[in-house]
Amino acid sequence: MAKINLRAWREELAAERQKQFVVNILAAAFLAAIVVFLIGFYIDMQTDRQKERNTYLRNEIAQLDHQLKEIKELKNKRARLLDRLNAIQELQGTRPLIVRSFDEMVRVLPDGVYYSSLSRSGDSINLQGRAEKSDDVSTLMRSVYASIWFGEPNLSTVATDSGMKKFNLSVPVLKPSLEEVN
Repeated sequence: MAKINLRAWREELAAERQKQFVVNILAAAFLAAIVVFLIGFYIDMQTDRQKERNTYLRNEIAQLDHQLKEIKELKNKRARLLDRLNAIQELQGTRPLIVRSFDEMVRVLPDGVYYSSLSRSGDSINLQGRAEKSDDVSTLMRSVYASIWFGEPNLSTVATDSGMKKFNLSVPVLKPSLEEVN
């Protein structure tokens, strides 16, 4: 039989396969590197996009916080203005009451009693005066208590000074309803 040498052919085939294997390995490594680069690029792009979103949200939150602060300041300013308005309305509403209560103090004053000082603190009137007799002070207290404009009087001191009775009287001021006044 004839001798055929296949060794050179086999070596060439093995060298060709080795070359093809190296090329495939290099191509796979190149493709893997491209895929890793693209994935990294995509992740970086998404990270940057999320950072932009976060920055936008932080700016919007800061604006809303500023607006909330302004709203709170406006609410406080409104509350202060309402308090002022209520105080003014209360003063306007009690102005006739003050005049009426001092007028009523003159009406309930019996003969023989003299006021030396009248002062108002809050919702009460403090009276200091002189009377000829203790009965006159009692009459004053009964007259004050009978008035719809005053509450129960509180007599704190009665002292005799040169034949006259000095007294201190505290009287709460009431605001009667319209039905009581008429």
